[in-house]
Amino acid sequence: MIPGTWYIVAVLAIAFIITLALRAIPFAILKPLRESKIVRALSVWMPVGILAILAASTFQSTIIDNARYVMPAIVAAAVTIAVHLVFGRRTLLSVGLGTLTFVVLVNLPL
Repeated sequence: MIPGTWYIVAVLAIAFIITLALRAIPFAILKPLRESKIVRALSVWMPVGILAILAASTFQSTIIDNARYVMPAIVAAAVTIAVHLVFGRRTLLSVGLGTLTFVVLVNLPL
C-alpha cells in the first residue's frame, strides 16, 4: 500500500520541525552563557583538544598498522603545527596542508 500525499507531507513536516528544533536549541541555550568564563575557555581549548586526540589516535593506528607511515606522519604533523602557528591559526589551512604533505610523502616511490 502506497502512503497518501498528506501522510508524506506530514512526515516531512515533522522531520523538518524536529531538525530545525535540534539545530536551534543549542544556540538558544548558549545565548545566556556567552559571557561565561567556562564557555570562553572551552571555545579556546576544545578545538585544540579534539585535534590532539585525533592526532594521537591517528599516530597509534598508523604505528600499529604500518610502520612505514610513521615518518611521513611525523613530518605531516610538524607541517601542520608550523603552518598553524605561522599563518595565524587557520585550522583549515594547517590541517589541509598537513594532510596534503602526508598524502604526498606516503605516495612517493621508495
